[in-house]
Amino acid sequence: MSLPGLLRAEEEAVQPPRDPAYQLVWADEFEGDGPVDETKWRFEEGFVRNHELQWYQKDNASRKNGLLVIEGRREKVKNPRFEEGSRDWKKQRWEADYTSSSITTMGKHDWTFGRFEVRARFTPLSGLWPAIWTTGRGRWPHAGEIDILEYYSGRIYANFCWAGKHGRDLWNTGSHSIGRFVTDDSWKDRFHLWVLEWDEEKMTVWLDGEVLNTQLMKHVKNQDGPAINPFLGPQAFRLNMAIGGPQGGDPSKTEFPQRYEVDYVRIYQKDG
Repeated sequence: MSLPGLLRAEEEAVQPPRDPAYQLVWADEFEGDGPVDETKWRFEEGFVRNHELQWYQKDNASRKNGLLVIEGRREKVKNPRFEEGSRDWKKQRWEADYTSSSITTMGKHDWTFGRFEVRARFTPLSGLWPAIWTTGRGRWPHAGEIDILEYYSGRIYANFCWAGKHGRDLWNTGSHSIGRFVTDDSWKDRFHLWVLEWDEEKMTVWLDGEVLNTQLMKHVKNQDGPAINPFLGPQAFRLNMAIGGPQGGDPSKTEFPQRYEVDYVRIYQKDG
């Protein structure tokens, strides 16, 4: 079932071509100005994952001029969960030096199979870690993860992750130098189209019509717990910009604030 009135008359040509059998089932166009629509998204708060430096908070995400703007800032925020001597990294830091936002449809909406389209832009700088990704219901990595976009340390990533033996994580990683895509200074100013197509046979991620990574579904099976393919079940959507951490790199020489802007998220499925 399609959602009327969401496709703009001036829509650019979609790359890669979209099978006409795909129908729009969910979208956020981020039109107008104001807060993020919390009937569609929920916010993550505080220190969340990967020993990253940012404190996630609502204040750093809003709709501005028809865009979702996630702003990374260099600012100090006290950690109310701080505990002297704690072994939990989320409680060891008494304050954060950076803030940002992370939004997810987890607990509100998720989907099994489809075509996910996201038009977005960011400036590829040291310490920034913008992402477009999905996670399934249940514990990680057993519920699966699809990274439609990760950028950090000068590389663009498109990844698929599920459970290996003894709770470890198995990855199919597509890693590409940012130089493959950045041909001039205007790259950071232009919006780019990330696409995931996902069905019973395979998952493929594109950036501006170029394939970043493909995973055949027949080769996916959790090796810890039930031997299932987590990508046969629903995945919820996530948008965030992390800062720093072991993978994100050093943000100390990067000027802030920095913006990660999303024009739209559109999710298509085929009938049945």
